Amino acid sequence: MNHSQLRAFHRVASEGSFTRAARALRVSQPTLSAQVKALEESFGVRLFDRRGRRIALTPLGQDLLAITEQIFALEEEAEALLAGIRDPARGALTIGADSPHHAMTLLAGLKAGHGGLTLSVSVGSAASVLRDLRDYRCDVAVLSNPPEAPDLKIVPFRRDRLVAIVPVGDQAEEGPVPLSLLLERPLIIREAGSVTRDVLETAAAARRLTFRPSMEIGSREAVREAVAAGLGVGVVFESEFGRDAGLRKVKIAGADLTVRYAVVCLEARRRLANIRAAMTVAEDLADPAAT
Repeated sequence: MNHSQLRAFHRVASEGSFTRAARALRVSQPTLSAQVKALEESFGVRLFDRRGRRIALTPLGQDLLAITEQIFALEEEAEALLAGIRDPARGALTIGADSPHHAMTLLAGLKAGHGGLTLSVSVGSAASVLRDLRDYRCDVAVLSNPPEAPDLKIVPFRRDRLVAIVPVGDQAEEGPVPLSLLLERPLIIREAGSVTRDVLETAAAARRLTFRPSMEIGSREAVREAVAAGLGVGVVFESEFGRDAGLRKVKIAGADLTVRYAVVCLEARRRLANIRAAMTVAEDLADPAAT
């Protein structure tokens, strides 16, 4: 089997685009297209459905991608070994996270134990971070409620829970406020698709409670600012509350609003030195209550 043709297929399948794949491999798009076409013709198969400028993997292409992911992960490990990069302090690590707070805990541990390691962090939704992990755009992910899947190595890390936040002086009780009463207040919540929104909406639906936010905001910081401005009651994870003299947090009763956070990597890449270091740090720092 022609290795260059297989790599061309793998990159196009991973990127979902001939243009992006050609840029990543630093070859011309016609050259890349010719390599993929040659692979298909040599075996008499079709790996992509081409619809104008859009492409989609055929079922056979999806099966081949699952194999090439393992092949090139092992190749990456072999390259690291031959280059002598066995010390994580000499390498780089990209972390994707849907929770900056819990990611910073992992980063602090990595800095303490592997001070020379070059770290970078990207923050997004749980779905986008998981996609980045599987597409090799990040090495390790800090995710809420990651799916149990054979291609993932999961280390339980932290538990977190949703709390209400109100301005100091608000009439909300100091003790837990029932979810039913919370949902009657003008509610400031993250956008659809966020973990915060999903957890709260699921809990409301399970109890047949009306869920009708008065305001949707796309960041945790903006939720806090809106609450401070007196626009309503916010809902955030307790770890995100931080310190703010103008706000106070209120526990929510009547529903389990906890979320499990984990540090995740691809099973096929967990032997790489830097990824192995991150997963070991995660195991050392894991809260026993997170399991």
